[in-house]
Parts: sequence; C-alpha cells; structure tokens
Amino acid sequence: MANIGFISLGCAKNQVDCERMMYRIQEAGHTVCAGIAGCDCVVINTCGFIDSAKAEAIEHILQTAALKAEGQVGKILVTGCLSQRYQQQILEELPEVDGVLGTGSYHKIVDAVEAVLNGENVFDFGSIDTPEQETGRILTTPEHYAFLKIAEGCDNRCSYCIIPYLRGKFRSRPMDDVLYEARLLAASGVKELIVVAQDTSRYGTDFPGHKRLLPELLRELCKIDELHWIRVHYVYPDEIDDAFIDVMADEPKIVKYLDIPIQHCNSKILKLMNRRGDRAFLEALFKKLRDRIPGLVLRTSVITGLPGEGEEEFIELCEFLKEQRLERVGAFPFSPEDGTPAAEMEHPDQSVAIERAEMVQTIQSAIMDDYSESLIGTKMEILVDGFDEEFGQYFGRTYADSPEIDGRVWLASEEALTEGSLVTVEIDGLIEGDLSGFVVEE
Repeated sequence: MANIGFISLGCAKNQVDCERMMYRIQEAGHTVCAGIAGCDCVVINTCGFIDSAKAEAIEHILQTAALKAEGQVGKILVTGCLSQRYQQQILEELPEVDGVLGTGSYHKIVDAVEAVLNGENVFDFGSIDTPEQETGRILTTPEHYAFLKIAEGCDNRCSYCIIPYLRGKFRSRPMDDVLYEARLLAASGVKELIVVAQDTSRYGTDFPGHKRLLPELLRELCKIDELHWIRVHYVYPDEIDDAFIDVMADEPKIVKYLDIPIQHCNSKILKLMNRRGDRAFLEALFKKLRDRIPGLVLRTSVITGLPGEGEEEFIELCEFLKEQRLERVGAFPFSPEDGTPAAEMEHPDQSVAIERAEMVQTIQSAIMDDYSESLIGTKMEILVDGFDEEFGQYFGRTYADSPEIDGRVWLASEEALTEGSLVTVEIDGLIEGDLSGFVVEE
C-alpha cells in the first residue's frame, strides 16, 4: 500500500471530484496524505478553463516535478480539465508526468495510481458523457460546510466557454443519490450545504419528462434536520421560474443568496455569446427576485473585453451595474479559448479587457462598501468558520457570504467560540472591507 498526495485546483465542482478520488484511493487501502512531501504518488487535479487557470496548473505540475527530481515525491498523475484538454501535450512537454487521466475516467483513479506506481505510463480518457458513478468522499472543506454537486456537464454552449468540450453534456444525478449523500454529510456535522453544478437550474431537465426538479430537490434538502443553511450557486437567469422563486422565498433554511452568472448585459454581446435574454430581461428578473425574496443578496460574474464590446457596450455594462447595485460581482477579462467560436471573433486587446475588469471592480467596491455599511448596527446570524492566529480573532460569515469567494466577519467574543457554531452578532464596523462585530446573547 502506498502514500498518495492530492492537489486540487479550480472550482468547487473540481474539488468534489478530487474528494471522490481520495475516497476511492483510501477505500483501496492506500493512505491519503495531508501534504505531498514523501508521497509515493501525487495526483494533481487541474482546471483548464481559462489562461490563468492553465498557468496555475502548469506551475503546480512544475513545482511537484522539482520535488520529484529531489526525490521528495515519487510519481505524478495529472487529472482534471487540463489533462482532458491537452492530453498528449502534457506527456510530451512535461516528461516528469507519469500519467494523465481524463474527466471521463475519474472512477479509474485507483487503477491509474497503481499503474504508475508499477512503472507504467497511464493515458486513460473515457467518454466525457459517462454518467456520474456514485462513491463516497473525503471532505477537504472544514467539517461544517460542504459542496453538493448535483449534475455534471453543460448544454448551454456559450460561445466563449470550453467546459462542454471538457465535461460533456449535462447529466443530472438521480435525486435519491443526491439526497442520500446530503443526509450523510449532514450526519457527519455539515451545517451548510452549497448546491453546485455547471448549471444548477437545469437539474432534472435531462430526465424523462424534461422537468426542472431543482425546486423539488431543494424542498427535500430542507427536510434534513441537521442542515441549517442551504446555498444555491450557478443558477442561469433564463431558467429561473416561479416554482424556484417560491422555494427560495418560503424555505427558511435556504439562504437568501443567489449566484446568477450573467456575463454581460448588452443584447448584441449576449447574442454573440449564445446567451439567452437581454438587458430588459435581466432588469425585470432582478426586480422580480428582490420583490419576491426580501433581503436577497445577488452575486454575478461579468466578462470584459468580449467580442463585440466597444466603448459603448462597456459603458452600458457599467451603467447597468451602477443601477442594479448587485451586492457581489466578480469581473474577469475575456480569455479567448482555442476550440471555442468566440476565439475566432474579433475582440478588444487583452490589455483593454484587463483595464475594463479593473474599472468594474472599482465600481463594485463602492457598491459593496455601501452594502456593508448598511449592515452596521444590525444583528445577524453568523456561522463561525475559525480562529485567525495572525489577527488573534475569530471569524465567520453571514448568509450573504459564500465560503472562499465572499468576505468574512471578524468576531469579538468574551467566550471561546466553536468552529461551525452559529452565533448572533451585532455588526459594529468594517475592517479593510470586511464586517466586524461582537457576539451578543439572543
């Protein structure tokens, strides 16, 4: 039996894939190590979505290769989106890598690791449309929250996005399997469940009947006693219906927070990107959501420098964001990805795209500060995430903060706090953009 180390990069969905591979390795009798030094094999689960993610993955491969040259690690196996996208190139250009495993072959992780340990070169790429194969997980998040992946793949085919070519068609997991996993997570101490997929709003539409089942799934998740917060990410705007809004509004366990990636608001650009809807549709949707769901916090992502974006279109995007005042916005410069239709379209220079992304972030920083300042003097429920040794303070999150992407709340307390506990906090200020407050009795 061998010592196996894992490095997981990229999104939460990729993290879940890695947690499943770790479970399979442990189930096979190998030891899953906390770090990689001294490991017989290191599995690097990569992201290959945009240039920055590819660069990060290659950097980790090279760093691990340096450890291998020093004798600190044994074999290197690369999995995930980068390996799926650049199958042969990885082995040719990175000779230190002993094997590559595609996104359709995660379930073969034990065979792949054992093969490279036996001196074989692994090259395994199963169908990217293969159904999800159920297995357990070794959580790499703190014990009190976990991601729940309800589907794989994507059918949206946005013209700038490489994901369908790496992850295949949209495949929902059977609801019984999803609920079984959710109950196991809750029984293990998870209090916050974050529902993820490439497009959570399409859940169930690939089943017979083609019905949107996300509202039904969410109502069933709310019946799990141990769960306190349920958070929904990656809901596409044109798939949001009244049944979903009703669940969001009615169920107290579902936090009033939605991640709705819009990418842009200009009608011409949205059409070029093969996105459905236009600015008027988005404005009406956000108004409807806020009218029906009091206290709703909206997160979105936008891309600057997309094909078709001139000064006029960019100004429209900025005006839209100023008017809508979404509480959470991430801005990313367009990355032309080989193999996508958008890569062949004329688009602004990369420097322009980067500059525009920075301008959006400046606009958004002011909006976020205003939102944070509006919370000063209020009492909020906080999920305690831990204790920061450097600052000597506890910290946690409000319902408006998703882990790893949003802010935190610095906590003052007369008594020791337990990670994963829920406390009532009176917000009294801001520390470098993050909220601060003190624990009060109910």
